[in-house]
Formats: sequence, C-alpha cells, structure tokens
Amino acid sequence: MLETIAIIIGSIFVLLGIAGCILPILPGPLLSFLGLLLLALLKQFSPPLTPTLIMIMAFLALGVTVGDYVIPLWGAKRYGATKWGIWGSVAGMAIGIFFSPFGMLLGAFIGAVAMEWLVQKEGGKALKAGWGVFIGSLAGTALKLGVSGMMAYYFIRGLW
Repeated sequence: MLETIAIIIGSIFVLLGIAGCILPILPGPLLSFLGLLLLALLKQFSPPLTPTLIMIMAFLALGVTVGDYVIPLWGAKRYGATKWGIWGSVAGMAIGIFFSPFGMLLGAFIGAVAMEWLVQKEGGKALKAGWGVFIGSLAGTALKLGVSGMMAYYFIRGLW
C-alpha cells in the first residue's frame, strides 16, 4: 500500500514537472527530479535508477533550471539588447504569465521591443533584441522539456 502511494506521488511530481516546463509558476525539472528520486529511494537505487544516474539527473535539473533564467538573457545580449530591453522583457513576461505560456513568451518579446524602442528609437534594433529574448526563452523551454522528458522515461523504466 505504501509503495503504491509513493509511486502515485512520484508520478504526480513527474507530470507536474513536465507541465512546469511550460508553466512558469512550477519548477519543472526539479519536480520531475523529486519524482524520480522518490522512485529511486523506493526501489533502493536498483537499475536503472542507480546513484550515478540520480546524481546526473540532479545536475541536469539544476543546470536547466538555472539556464532557464540565463539563456533568455544571453539571447537578448547576443542580439543586442540593452539593460532596458532586458528589464522590458522581464516586465512583459510577468504580465504575459497571466494569459498563457505563449502569452509569457509573447510578453517577453513585446516588453523587450517596447523598451528598446523607447530608449534607442530604432525599430530594427528593438525587433532584433526582442527576437533574441524570444529565441532564448524557447531554447530554455526546450531544454527543460528535454530533461523532464528524460526523467519521465527513467521513471517509467524504473517501474518495471
């Protein structure tokens, strides 16, 4: 009975982790990792959920969680955004969260473009900076989905 409850809780963590890769209010990969760790503890780290795999997954979960904040900033800088564009993207993302995950991405783009345009008065540079934020955000989301998907795979594989 306790094993079944632990598996259900672990499954919920893994599913919430996948959802959290798209929904900004949930720390996706970290929740997926908690589900995987719970199953590994339950199965006493038997293959495929070995201590080495769990450590690798912990590293990946932390890495993509930090990267999710850094990659959009890197994309913005790479495409010429100033600090004003970055702050605009953060504000736009915060407003966009209330509409949908796509609204969050669109809000980041619009916020970066609007602030860059207000500060620099050059539409081309503003659009380029906004594009960098958008690409960086998409890349961060894709990385989180990939890592959470890998953890879901190992969770399912660990059940058998």
